[in-house]
Amino acid sequence: MKDFSAEVHGCHRFDATGALSSPVYLSATFRHPAFRQSTGYDYGRVANPTRSALEQAVALLEGGGRAWALSSGMAAINLVFALCSPGDHALLPEDLYGGTVRLANDIYSRYGITFDYVDMRDTALVRAKMRRETKVVLIETPSNPMMFITDIRALADIAHEYKALLVADNTFLSPHFQKPLDLGADIVVESGTKYLCGHNDVICGFLAVKDAESDLAKELELLVKSEGPNLSPMDSWLMLRSLKTLGVRIERQSESALTIAKWLPSLPEVTDVYYPGLSDHPGFALQQSQSKGFGGMISFKVQTAAIAQNVLAHLKLIAFAESLGGVESLLTYPIVQTHAEMPHELIERTGLDDRLLRLSVGLEDADDLKDDLAQALHAAAQKG
Repeated sequence: MKDFSAEVHGCHRFDATGALSSPVYLSATFRHPAFRQSTGYDYGRVANPTRSALEQAVALLEGGGRAWALSSGMAAINLVFALCSPGDHALLPEDLYGGTVRLANDIYSRYGITFDYVDMRDTALVRAKMRRETKVVLIETPSNPMMFITDIRALADIAHEYKALLVADNTFLSPHFQKPLDLGADIVVESGTKYLCGHNDVICGFLAVKDAESDLAKELELLVKSEGPNLSPMDSWLMLRSLKTLGVRIERQSESALTIAKWLPSLPEVTDVYYPGLSDHPGFALQQSQSKGFGGMISFKVQTAAIAQNVLAHLKLIAFAESLGGVESLLTYPIVQTHAEMPHELIERTGLDDRLLRLSVGLEDADDLKDDLAQALHAAAQKG
């Protein structure tokens, strides 16, 4: 089944009513037919029919055998780190979501797990940083917010040489454009709040693995059952709704993003544009080789920090807000929002600074978005 069809139909099974939409099962517990008999559902934390339908649909889209629907993207990252034991080592990218850095440095480092940050674009450097104790290699591609592109196949080979897990955060592209499990990743992570939801109305996350019967899947199942980070039935239903339009949304967003990325350098206030769909992006060819699209995220720098800060008050159509991937376009100031808690040394190594803005392109007309950016940047420059 092709992606557009899978997104619409998922793994939907018609019940006796013939309903096209899966029901919302709000029950916290389920009746047993008799002693040692079960319907397959016993207690809502362990399994829920609405959540199961969503998990099956996401597993299908990711090209996996099992997926877990979780309460947030950070709940998904937390489960990845929970696979580690005291003495284990993890490699993380230099450029990544600030919340992941906080979870690693402030929480999991307490438990005897060590973390190194490396430029994942440099495969030789990644290999040099691997240790016998390395359990996890985590990548974001494209990365947040500098849009670095990582070679998923090459990193999978290196991780597996050391018997480590390659974990790919696929949030910026979604499974419609990129399927890391097919490229060798062991686990794919999605902040479902973003493109998979697409309406800015659900906080959720996903993990998916290739083999539902693997030891890895069983360990993740144990963690989910024990820690209870599950997505609620109502949010699961909203996500099932959202998946049906994933392809049409992200393809339109990607098309508009490319138009805007090509136009941005014409503005006098803009100095640099980072978008993997531009032919002069260093990762352009690699991106084409491992994905079907470039996504709806653009980062760009302006002449001064004052312009970057002033523009936020002059937007009329685009919202100054955190998050991304929704139908509404959002402009984010990473250094004080999504990456406010990043260590200074990492910020210096990646190029993130106080002149960088991150644009999540929504479903508005691209010309209207260009008009809003142009007037807001002009007003910001005039102010100082």
